[in-house]
Amino acid sequence: MNNVPFAIAIKFPEIIPGMYDSHILRKLSSMQGQFLDEQAFTQTLSQEDLLLYEVYNFERPKLGGELDSGLSILHPGKVGQEYFMTKGHFHTVLETAEVYYCLKGKGVMVMETPEGEWDVKELTPGVVLYVPPRWAHRSVNTGNDEDLITFFVYPAIAGHNYGDIELQGFRKLILDSGNGPEIVDNPRWQAPEVRHNGS
Repeated sequence: MNNVPFAIAIKFPEIIPGMYDSHILRKLSSMQGQFLDEQAFTQTLSQEDLLLYEVYNFERPKLGGELDSGLSILHPGKVGQEYFMTKGHFHTVLETAEVYYCLKGKGVMVMETPEGEWDVKELTPGVVLYVPPRWAHRSVNTGNDEDLITFFVYPAIAGHNYGDIELQGFRKLILDSGNGPEIVDNPRWQAPEVRHNGS
């Protein structure tokens, strides 16, 4: 892409942009080990490798001062009692932030630091969420029948580190309690001091 101003139209109700640089499809098979109910995961995957979410990226040169952006569409559904979610990531350059603007749907952003701090913020249309540097983040669609759609912007040099999350998931999980979303502890998660000892 040339170093000139550009504009991208995101029109309702279609949402999908008319132009983009890449389109990522994340299916259930890419989420091995991330859902709490492993039996439900295996059973669901044996029936169909469901499309959980897709990302339309607007990419810029990986240079300081440049911003990457895009559109995330997280579909509704559950594995066992756990809502569909994105893989989640730290940034490779840990000291970089990200901004999300919720366009449609209902969900939450689950976040945590390498030191073990955590937070969960609600996402509804019109909400702008700032994810500070050092905070890993994962979107969760808590709606029953509607896509959770967010627009995001982050420094083009930030990169994505999925590996640390793939090891044990996030500290907190979002389950359907029968009366709405509930935040629960992830039994696989270990405190940083335990992890750093190689356990």
